[in-house]
Amino acid sequence: MSPKRHFSGNTILSRRDGSYYQEKTMSRSTDQDVSVEPSPVIAENDVTIVPPTRRRPGRFALMASLPVLLAAVGGYVYVTGGRVVSTENAYISQDQVRIVPQVSGEITAVGADENDRIARGSLLFAIDDTTYVNAVDQAKAAVASARLGVEKLKSDYLKAEAQLDTAREALEIARTRETRQKTLLDQGAVSQTALDEADLTLKTAEGAVVSARQDVASAKAALGGDPDIETDRHPDVMAALARLSAAEINLKRTKVTAPADGIVTQTTSLRPGQYVSTASSVLTLVETGSTVIEANFKETDLAHMRAGQPVAITIDAYPDAPIKGTVESIGAGTGSAFSLIPAQNASGNWVKVVQRVPVRIALAINDRTPPLRIGMSATVGVDTGHARGLPRIVSNGLAAIGFGQTAIAADGEKNE
Repeated sequence: MSPKRHFSGNTILSRRDGSYYQEKTMSRSTDQDVSVEPSPVIAENDVTIVPPTRRRPGRFALMASLPVLLAAVGGYVYVTGGRVVSTENAYISQDQVRIVPQVSGEITAVGADENDRIARGSLLFAIDDTTYVNAVDQAKAAVASARLGVEKLKSDYLKAEAQLDTAREALEIARTRETRQKTLLDQGAVSQTALDEADLTLKTAEGAVVSARQDVASAKAALGGDPDIETDRHPDVMAALARLSAAEINLKRTKVTAPADGIVTQTTSLRPGQYVSTASSVLTLVETGSTVIEANFKETDLAHMRAGQPVAITIDAYPDAPIKGTVESIGAGTGSAFSLIPAQNASGNWVKVVQRVPVRIALAINDRTPPLRIGMSATVGVDTGHARGLPRIVSNGLAAIGFGQTAIAADGEKNE
């Protein structure tokens, strides 16, 4: 029995021109009959042609250009970046004034409680002023007494002047009498005793004039060397007025007012009836008008930072309310240099640590600025205006082939 050909399955073949066609393959059985259903007989020309698949020419170009594009964008971002120096080590700072009374006494009235917002000049608390009112009255009495004393000194000066004039007239009379007695003695009209009495009277008058002059000088000195001095310009009166002014100042200090706008805090000792002294702190006033940011930047970030540069600020409590500011000043040293116990770097186990320098940032506060509290955390970014630029090795390589200048030369020109 002759073998039978059976066809099963399909086979894809290719021609020399690159086209494809599909040919149904056939499987030959052995000479023995196999219990398989016969497949339909296919003619040798029964071939299915599959059209060729076209390749997209831009696919490989896109795949090759994507890494290049990403590298170019990344390089551009790196070269033009680095202008903004940021840190999260920043906190809100406000001036704190510890209110210490300048006079001692018992608190009689309280004008502000804990966390009250007050204006400058508002009453914080009052101290019992009974003693200080009495001191003012005594000082006023002392001023009045001093003024009366000056008037008495002026009267004494006028009296001394009058006594001096009288003594001078008595001296002239004594001289005239002494001359007359000498003439009469020469004529033999009087005795020597009369002349001696005239001489004694003359000497007594001369002594009286000297004494009167001393009294005038003493009265003039009591008036400060100026007989026409104003009463309130006399040293005694001025001293009394100074004591009166001090008493009035102490009386005024019994009313303690706010030195600036702010918020009152730490009022544990602010109670009516509490006795306070000049050495005790009664409360603390946080000045809201002096709000700044104290940012601690790494020392490596300060190369291009200058005062006046713009700052973008985000308060952690108000992430949706950014605030603008400017660099006000850069600290004179690192935080560790001014610490209570400075680091001892001369030890053998020294480890280099990047230090931080405090930078003071002024805020541009307006009506839309949310309430800021001392100690709040913030994130700040300073626009130094200095981009990162090409790496040093790239700059030197471009300079070697005639493009640009070396990084060392560029740094030298910046330093100049």
